[in-house]
Amino acid sequence: MKVLVADDQRVVRDGLVTIVGSLPGVEVVGAAADGAEAVSLAGEHEPDVILMDLRMPRMDGVEATATIRSRHPATQVVVLTTYADDESVMSALSAGAIGFLTKDAGRDDIGRALEAAAAGLSLLDPAVQARLVQMVQSRPARPAALPDGLTEREGEVLALIAEGLSNTEIAARLYVGEATVKTHINRIFAKTQSRDRAQAAAYAHRHGLTG
Repeated sequence: MKVLVADDQRVVRDGLVTIVGSLPGVEVVGAAADGAEAVSLAGEHEPDVILMDLRMPRMDGVEATATIRSRHPATQVVVLTTYADDESVMSALSAGAIGFLTKDAGRDDIGRALEAAAAGLSLLDPAVQARLVQMVQSRPARPAALPDGLTEREGEVLALIAEGLSNTEIAARLYVGEATVKTHINRIFAKTQSRDRAQAAAYAHRHGLTG
């Protein structure tokens, strides 16, 4: 298994290289100090799995994960980070990470996560898994079918409009271009007969499309 390590703290990065390199059947093919370098090294070495930190300079782990997964779909990403808040977890998983560990994880935990990822299976830190279950259970149920012919993607954009996000923020959240977001919004306005974002947001709340 070829593994790439990405972490901006040199002492942590070097430690991970040592730990991962000691795992049976694992070869560390590179170590990146930020997300941009991780993207570059992923193209150069085509690793099976990348052990990715989230908070890094130049390009963070979420953007790096999304970029790598789009360019190299055979490469899996396991996040290893200090942060396990809802935003970090959801952003990483939405970007395409298959595993999520906190830096409390031990050598065996990291080994199991890498093996699972290489096999296309997800392994999450128990605390993260519990948070995901709680988030799903507390989320309001959405209608089985969206009203007025809205597509699933348009429903997602409408929900983000209702949260007050700008076009730029929506594009970043959904990993699409701003032009695509504008196209979705124009269609949403037409289908919901909304003149502006405020009316669209009100529509979303009336029909339970928020969250």
